[in-house]
Amino acid sequence: MKIKNDFVLKTIAGTNVVVPLGSNTVSFRAIITLNESGAFLWQSLENDITKEQLLQLMLKEYDIDRETALSDIEEFLNKLREAELLDEN
Repeated sequence: MKIKNDFVLKTIAGTNVVVPLGSNTVSFRAIITLNESGAFLWQSLENDITKEQLLQLMLKEYDIDRETALSDIEEFLNKLREAELLDEN
């Protein structure tokens, strides 16, 4: 799974913001801001990666237990799915 190609993460005035590109600039009607861990997951998803690989990266990057990390990853992925930002092919 990975982030769809027509969306990028930009830091604007110290805030991580998801920015649509191309035709998505017209159809995407939301502003998505990400905290530090959300930006970390987003950047990890810029290349094709599995949930298990995301979990391992999260555990390596943050002082967090496996269950909490997995729950946070699931919540993040579900939000990306709802916004149709995730390519799971």
